[in-house]
Amino acid sequence: MTTPRVSILMPVHNEERYLPLALASLQRQTFTDWELVVVDDHSTDGTLHLLRGAVARDGRIRVISSPERGLVPALNAGLAACRAPFVARMDGDDVSHPRRLEKQYGRLCHRPEEGLVACSFRHFPRQTLRDGMRAYEAWQNELLSHDDVMRDLFVESPFVHPSVMFRKCEVERLGGYRDMGWAEDYDLWLRLAAAGVRFGRLPETLFFWQDHPRRATRTMGEYSAAAFRACKAHHLQSGFLAGRDELILAGAGQEGRAWYRTLAEVGIRVGLWVDVDPRKTGRVLHGARVVSASEFVPDGRPMLVTVGTRGARAGIRQWATTAGFKEGTDFVCVT
Repeated sequence: MTTPRVSILMPVHNEERYLPLALASLQRQTFTDWELVVVDDHSTDGTLHLLRGAVARDGRIRVISSPERGLVPALNAGLAACRAPFVARMDGDDVSHPRRLEKQYGRLCHRPEEGLVACSFRHFPRQTLRDGMRAYEAWQNELLSHDDVMRDLFVESPFVHPSVMFRKCEVERLGGYRDMGWAEDYDLWLRLAAAGVRFGRLPETLFFWQDHPRRATRTMGEYSAAAFRACKAHHLQSGFLAGRDELILAGAGQEGRAWYRTLAEVGIRVGLWVDVDPRKTGRVLHGARVVSASEFVPDGRPMLVTVGTRGARAGIRQWATTAGFKEGTDFVCVT
């Protein structure tokens, strides 16, 4: 059997309603040297029936069963079964542009220094899309270079998981996916970044992410805000906050206080708060003073920017830089 140039990894669980559209988008790809590895995670609807029909029509499609229940075991079982050196992720409820595989494969072939390439994406349907998801879409699609991604790496997950293509060897050398109680994809991006893997993004909209009530980001606890904070704190302790037990939080609002609790759980103290709200400055919050941005003087302690107000990040970055902080060395934005 000839080894394909690209493997498409697709875990599914009860995707009978959406799967035909996803499969049709793969059949329309201009790049045809692919195999589709579908991992069925114990579906109880008509998913397997649909897949058996797809296999009968197209020999490039293989279906395997996950030995355990859950997304992470399904992903790892599928990754092990992928035969190509390049792996494209895809979910059973999303749609790929006809040129997606062609474009991502070409990018990785022409840029051997990159280990993962994403693309711009668009949610659908648009009518019910919330403002938060629209803002997330716009933010992520602006992260076009490796440096862009690294600057905002701890703000939010910089890639839609089923929109990426990566070199299989890079993910395998890190042990594949992990079940740590938080989003398995964000955990992988952070580990790849720490290992020195370079990222890229194609500016073209080549992936369409379906928004519906059953989507994993809406139903799984691993994708909650608290789980994301725990994931960020874990990885920050291995890098930016390595060896630190005290820091400064910029932002004493609801998000900052949530970060205070997350940091306390891993043994890191908040020694000072910085906030622009005059009603908060001068107070003592959880044993630490709240000072205004104008009176704040850097003192060598690292700072996390936790201001949750939408659109405030650019202003905070400008203030922090003016105050003498270097981003990535002295402060990191985590919201």
